[in-house]
Amino acid sequence: MARAKKMEIEQEDRSSEVRDLQRAVVELRAELERMQVAREDDVQAAKRDANQEIDQFKANITALRDELERAHIQREQEVQRVLANSQGEIHQLRETAQNLRSVLETTRMETETRVQAAHAASANEIEQLKAMSAALREQLELAQFNKENALQIEQQEARGEIVQLQETITAMRKEMEQH
Repeated sequence: MARAKKMEIEQEDRSSEVRDLQRAVVELRAELERMQVAREDDVQAAKRDANQEIDQFKANITALRDELERAHIQREQEVQRVLANSQGEIHQLRETAQNLRSVLETTRMETETRVQAAHAASANEIEQLKAMSAALREQLELAQFNKENALQIEQQEARGEIVQLQETITAMRKEMEQH
């Protein structure tokens, strides 16, 4: 009996040990499930946080893309405005240059016409002055010739008068000598 009691006690101890082990297993399973649930909650929270962060990054990227696109459009518009202004200014400068060329050409032609007219007038005046100079030279030469002729005639007349006076004086001397 003692052996049976001992076995019974051993059986009870084993049963008690098995129950304790089963309780420990149940508690460990429960603890493991709690840890798995907590870990799953942590994983879900991490995924949620990561998804929220990804969504924020996507929103930031979209906002930055929109801002970049607006900046690009503004820059394009500014470039187009500057090009339009430049084209207008270039057009005005070309028109001004053309107008100045026309004015310069007109002025050059008018100046050339005036120069040619002045040259023709000068050439005409030079010809007239040459003709007048030649006529005056002829008149001067004629006047000098006439003057020299008149002077020679006067000198001849004076010589003739002197000869006549000398003859008269000689005749009067002779006459006076005779008286």
